[in-house]
Amino acid sequence: VQLQASGGGLGQAGGSLRLACAASGRPLSTVGWFRQAPGKEREFVAAISRSSSYTSYAKSVKGRFTVSRDNNKNTAWLQMNSLKPEDTAVYYCATGSGSYVYTRTRDYDYWGQGTLVTVSS
Repeated sequence: VQLQASGGGLGQAGGSLRLACAASGRPLSTVGWFRQAPGKEREFVAAISRSSSYTSYAKSVKGRFTVSRDNNKNTAWLQMNSLKPEDTAVYYCATGSGSYVYTRTRDYDYWGQGTLVTVSS
């Protein structure tokens, strides 16, 4: 499966951005979003199960970010509201073969190329 992340760019503090993760090659299973800021390790942001019945969010984004998906389009989204400068990072989407909302990078087999989000204060 190939993943294509898009939608990154420059946002303002308090503003919004929406990231998309389009897949090709096979249907998406659980989709995870991760981010990596300069000099830091990649960290979990959010995940959504295939049925959308289960979601998980990092504490730092809960209440501000929303993950969603459309299986007919084989696409997932990350809606980011109330952006903060500390949200600045390269954002990655990932998927694997499992059905749980995994929060560890090692639970995902396929990764998109990443899209840069920069939030100015």
